[in-house]
Amino acid sequence: MPVPWEALIPFGLVVTFFGVTGTLTGISMRAQNQWKPPRYGLERWDEMMIARDYRLTGHNRGQTSDPVIRSTS
Repeated sequence: MPVPWEALIPFGLVVTFFGVTGTLTGISMRAQNQWKPPRYGLERWDEMMIARDYRLTGHNRGQTSDPVIRSTS
């Protein structure tokens, strides 16, 4: 049974574009998260600490010893 070589070009294009899309999505997610991996399985305590970090720094992942107090109203 012969190999349909004509099908390899579209297959390669599909694989390439799925790979590029996934890579760019991952880079975008990390860039929005200060280049840190996403958090999974958060508990109530983690959510409170995220809210505290946001109030101190203006970003969910930021931590600092020199806080900038931002009003929530």
